[in-house]
Amino acid sequence: MKVKFFLTSSGRSPVEEFLREQSEELKRDFLDAVSLLADGAVLTMPLSRNLSNICRGLHELRLKDRAGQVRVFYFIKKAEAIYLLHAFRKKRQDLPRREIEVAMRRSKEV
Repeated sequence: MKVKFFLTSSGRSPVEEFLREQSEELKRDFLDAVSLLADGAVLTMPLSRNLSNICRGLHELRLKDRAGQVRVFYFIKKAEAIYLLHAFRKKRQDLPRREIEVAMRRSKEV
């Protein structure tokens, strides 16, 4: 399945911009996970978590490096593509509502 980065109306890719600032270790783990998704693998915990209880088709990649935890929200649009919507560095135990809302808004735009 195709994996696509969400693009804003101005053509920016927020996930790619976020990843540019991250460690090489995190970038490598991210590319490995995305490669698995592109090959059709169904990722499960601890690498990925299904967030269908929040929004149908929404998932999170769960990555970690020395600086802490990173989450990348992705949306599976059946028979079309997997969209990488939003990424952020996680600083608290729960998922911040603001971050979820960004991902949900972007999922409606794809």
